[in-house]
Amino acid sequence: MALPKMRSSVMKKSTTMKSTTMKSTTKSMKAMKAKRVSKVAKGKLGRAQVLRGTKEKTSTGLTKDKLMKNAKGKIVSKKQSAAGKKMYSNIKAWNECVAQARKALNLKGFVAINGKKVEGKALYTKAKALYAARK
Repeated sequence: MALPKMRSSVMKKSTTMKSTTMKSTTKSMKAMKAKRVSKVAKGKLGRAQVLRGTKEKTSTGLTKDKLMKNAKGKIVSKKQSAAGKKMYSNIKAWNECVAQARKALNLKGFVAINGKKVEGKALYTKAKALYAARK
């Protein structure tokens, strides 16, 4: 009979101790602050979030006015896109001459320009001639 009484007194003590600790913690707790949401977009969809307007800038510092969609629909930097277009303009004429030469020689599939095979050598000479005539 003594054993059940001991347990009950221990249980009472633990519950009273819990209630006093709960009371003390509620008094010391302060009002909860609102969660601060980041203005920086991170991750794979970061640029999309910035372009959509849900975030202010990407982790690399690109803002909405510095982003655009390219012809394929990918979100890219305006500055990088302009630089790429400028760089491509240097080889655009050569690419067009190679395409004309492939059509003239009736080549299909992969052919290494000025490679070891005869078709590659012929393609190079034809493209070079077209390129020289263009200038």
